[in-house]
Amino acid sequence: MFSKIKRALWGDITGQEFKRFGMLSLTFLFLIGTYWLMRPLKDTLFMRIVGRSYIPYAKMLSVVILFPLIMLYSKLVDMVEKQKLFYILCTAYASLFIVVSILLKHPTIGMANTATSPDRMLGWLIYIGIESFGSMLPALFWSFVASNTDTASAKKGYGLIIFGAQIGSITGPLLATQAEFIGLPTLLTLVACGVLIVPILIKVFITMYPTAAEATVVNQKKTGMFEGLRLLLSRPYLMGILGVATLYEVIGTVVDYQMKFVVDESCKTPEQVARFLGWFGASANSLTLVFALLGTAYFIRRFGLTICLVLFPVCVGLVIVNIMTFPSLTTLFVGMIVIKGLSYALNNPCKEIMYIPTSKDAKFKAKSWIDSFGGRSSKAVGSGINAIFVNMADLLLYGSLISLGIVGIWIVIAMYVGKTNKKLVETGTVIS
Repeated sequence: MFSKIKRALWGDITGQEFKRFGMLSLTFLFLIGTYWLMRPLKDTLFMRIVGRSYIPYAKMLSVVILFPLIMLYSKLVDMVEKQKLFYILCTAYASLFIVVSILLKHPTIGMANTATSPDRMLGWLIYIGIESFGSMLPALFWSFVASNTDTASAKKGYGLIIFGAQIGSITGPLLATQAEFIGLPTLLTLVACGVLIVPILIKVFITMYPTAAEATVVNQKKTGMFEGLRLLLSRPYLMGILGVATLYEVIGTVVDYQMKFVVDESCKTPEQVARFLGWFGASANSLTLVFALLGTAYFIRRFGLTICLVLFPVCVGLVIVNIMTFPSLTTLFVGMIVIKGLSYALNNPCKEIMYIPTSKDAKFKAKSWIDSFGGRSSKAVGSGINAIFVNMADLLLYGSLISLGIVGIWIVIAMYVGKTNKKLVETGTVIS
């Protein structure tokens, strides 16, 4: 019975592949689960410590901060084995979140001080710390997976990874809905614990599959901190992946800000905001879970990468039209659920498969620029739009028109990347 279910959901996946991707799925469950617990806390704490009107500036500042972080990351890629990057980064972020959880209990620095001000550095530290975590750790995970996976296995197993991750990404926001009972400092302590579990699972995976570690240390030639940026700017295929991976962030940032602005106005306490955003995260990831279970692997196998890459911007375009036609908190809420859900369940696994026919430097260094700097830059562009159109009515109109223009460009790029990937796989060519 189980074998029939497994075949129906993930195709002709072997028992060994199922165990391998299952272990990776468990690892991603904790990584994404803790991140989705962070997301409601990030916005809640920032709005109540610094102020909601400063969110666009926080997103733009995160781009500036990420630049030196990516330089450091690129240096570490040349210095240590890739699994050890998990040990280093997860320990650093867990330490940060433990310190923040302690500071939140301080009578003047923490939550006891109810006066919002841009001078309160704790709010900025929380926001940028969580933003950088969301940029770097998922990118590192997918780089690690792509470095020891072929395209045929990826089409069967990536859906399983997404499926497991969504269990975590539902559990995390649901924990945030209990902020009034658990307390925000305690939730950040749980975040730190979850982050520390990730390197432990990576160690177990390497012990079970030693060849995975070997696959990440081939080509030990040191190519420098800017090699990823050089590859990105000189390889049209990688630039195409940049577009597929980041353009939706511009649109999502505009819609997300509208929704959070309305929510913050209607909630009386930070715990109520955290509860609403927690339910939003749980709803978005529930959609992703259902699609990952029933649709991700099937769609990729049945329709191919090109159609799947194009389908996402088409759906986003329909969401924007619906928001313009029927503007309300409900349409904003549903629209963000669709954008986030399909992003994680359909666009992300397709995007990650695009990296398989590329070199180690492209997988780790160029990808870090795309996912970290590129992703945050796109959010900064969206935040710039939010900052320009201060009036919500103007933002709804002009922000939506700009978003539809981006969708048109995005579709063209998705078609190019999908067709190029097919040629690379057929010819055995590697982008390096």
